[in-house]
Amino acid sequence: MRRALGWAGIVFLLMSCARSSSQQTRQLTERQRDSILATEPLPGAKVVGSALKASDAAAVRAAKMDSLP
Repeated sequence: MRRALGWAGIVFLLMSCARSSSQQTRQLTERQRDSILATEPLPGAKVVGSALKASDAAAVRAAKMDSLP
């Protein structure tokens, strides 16, 4: 009896860890991955954050130039 309950518990745990086919994984964009990377304590991560800020500033400048008459 004790063995049967043990096996049932193991089977239950394995089934709860199995990935369901109805679950959809959300893919991150390159921008989202880079912004996550910029917050990590890795060598060069701050450079990624600086590059993202520079890219944002350039996009704002370009949008302003496009809106000029």
